[in-house]
Amino acid sequence: MGPKTKIFGEHDPATIRQIETCVAAGGERGVLCADGHKGYAQPIGGVVAYHGKISLSGVGFDIACGNLAILTDANREQIAPKMDTIMDDVVRHISFGLGRKSKTRVEHELFEDAAWEIKPIGALKSTAAEQLGTVGGGNHYVDIFADEDNRIWVGVHFGSRGLGHKMATHFLKAAGGKDGMDVPPTVVDEKSEIGRDYLAGMHLAGRYAYAGREAVARHVVKNVLGAQILEEVHNHHNFAWREKHGGEDFWVVRKGATPAFPGQKGFVGGSMGDNAVIIEGIDSPTSREALYSTIHGAGRIMSRTAAKGRFVKAGKKRIRQNGLVRHDEMMKWLHDRGIILRGGDLDEAPQAYRRLPDVLTSHSGTIRVLHTLRPLGVAMAGHDITDPYRD
Repeated sequence: MGPKTKIFGEHDPATIRQIETCVAAGGERGVLCADGHKGYAQPIGGVVAYHGKISLSGVGFDIACGNLAILTDANREQIAPKMDTIMDDVVRHISFGLGRKSKTRVEHELFEDAAWEIKPIGALKSTAAEQLGTVGGGNHYVDIFADEDNRIWVGVHFGSRGLGHKMATHFLKAAGGKDGMDVPPTVVDEKSEIGRDYLAGMHLAGRYAYAGREAVARHVVKNVLGAQILEEVHNHHNFAWREKHGGEDFWVVRKGATPAFPGQKGFVGGSMGDNAVIIEGIDSPTSREALYSTIHGAGRIMSRTAAKGRFVKAGKKRIRQNGLVRHDEMMKWLHDRGIILRGGDLDEAPQAYRRLPDVLTSHSGTIRVLHTLRPLGVAMAGHDITDPYRD
């Protein structure tokens, strides 16, 4: 039998050590995708397969974070001249940031789910109902794209908001999980009481995240663009799935990694202002080694704190100092590319990320790119917002 961990792309030793620690602590197989970087206990871009066990820290704090892209019947010629107004409408209709209530109450059958009877999940229900349809902060976004045929897409990226974060915090504490990044993963038996309750809660958070992304993206398509929906491409990338690989049953825990089974489509964003892609999984020996998993984005090469420290906000001077990128330069860079930005901060500066084509190349032979999406408008929480719900 070969090595237990399949690694794509280039990584620093600390990130490789982190995925190896996860596999050594009860995992059967591991994958590190090319957009990987250190996370809490399990790296972002890390995939670990378990027999009969589930890693709470592997799924992470932003349970069911994911991407949804909607292809519309609108075209660039119709939309591009109105982008300023469109992006103003996006941020007026949709709530970005923390502790926000949705501007439009979203009714959904998920609130009848039996998992709400589990303690402490029931206590989170009213807040979850108020937050459904809000986007959050950090690298969570609502974007408008045009593809190679000038068709308009709406893309969103966010997860289960405060519901998933509070749920993860409760179960990690109950299972004796340790705080910090360089700690062993918190792994529980799927048949234990905490394992059963967690899995029920995780699946509820998954339903919640899907409903939130659908509510936001569909609202933008129908009520902001005045367009119709032609196709939806939707995946979680912080979740655990029951899957069969090589004839064996596993819980496959993906943190910042997208499932990419043969024929399965995915939406993968680049950094702010860079192109995104619609991909499709293909079958190959390498795909099977990867547990049919692929990247979820471009991947950070610099922590948020480091990015904010390096890409410092400046005064009115527009002189580049010491090779550092300032907020006004970032805004100009986007403007020069014809991209309308609402919100955003320096920790999301494109210079803090890898380039998406590079990480896609590292996964060649496992996925194919179906469409390349060029951003026309980007909406994110503003620079004064921090978001503990994203991971």
